[in-house]
Amino acid sequence: MITGSIVALATPMNPDGSVDYAGLRKLIDWHIAEGTDCIGVVGTTGESPTVSVDEHCEIIRVSVEQANKRVPIMAGCGANSTAEAINLARFAREVGADCQLQVVPYYNKPTQEGQFQHFKAIAEATGDLPIVLYNVPGRSVADMQVDTMLRLATVPGIVGVKEATGNIERAQWLIREAPEGFAIYSGDDPTAVALMLCGGHGNISVTANVAPRAMHELCVAAVAGDAKTAMAIQLRLMPVHKQLFCESNPIPLKWAMARMGLCGETMRLPLTPMSRQFVPQVEAALRDAGLLG
Repeated sequence: MITGSIVALATPMNPDGSVDYAGLRKLIDWHIAEGTDCIGVVGTTGESPTVSVDEHCEIIRVSVEQANKRVPIMAGCGANSTAEAINLARFAREVGADCQLQVVPYYNKPTQEGQFQHFKAIAEATGDLPIVLYNVPGRSVADMQVDTMLRLATVPGIVGVKEATGNIERAQWLIREAPEGFAIYSGDDPTAVALMLCGGHGNISVTANVAPRAMHELCVAAVAGDAKTAMAIQLRLMPVHKQLFCESNPIPLKWAMARMGLCGETMRLPLTPMSRQFVPQVEAALRDAGLLG
């Protein structure tokens, strides 16, 4: 089981909007050096909606190659077409990813039974590449209920869930009822420490893009039940958690990463650069957390 800090990695892009694969390699090396426990690629934060299928696959391939088994790669393979999700997962398996992240299908709003059948079909086709479910109703509209997650937890090949609602009561029910060995990850930085202190296994994090060492230390402490250490780090990072969502993710994150010299600010439409009115507060959050020189 993967535990700890799993960065939801931003995809660096060149000024012309092309994927910056050299920059991607540098980010992966930096995260490994900083202690990130697992690298998640081509998810929401990685701008998966605006990369082509070929680019999506190449980002996974380059990430696996660069990591070279030094750290696990969680490949974002989600789609609102079951067939497309299976094809992406087959590619990720072929190039050596360690696991796949599969989001609840967005836009077409499947029922709970539709969600179950979607993930079951992916598991039957590619379950030898461990599957982490991803529930994020704020983006997908469809909300996977705890009962559906627990049904899916019994399907071979499905090994965990990223629960991104920030609902700690829901997380506690999952932790209480899930079978042994089924991983419960937070997908919400402000509440992740609570989920882990309740018995969760890690955090798939946006903040880890700019504070990888701190997030690693926070997650290690929280998973071990060391609330004092985990909360000391959490309280320092709270302004960062908040300001990275002053506009839609990854807009503020890309600005912050550019400010720190990690990658350029470029994103693809329909995402646009962060509104200048937010610059002072994002910069202040980074500075207060000790992330700027």
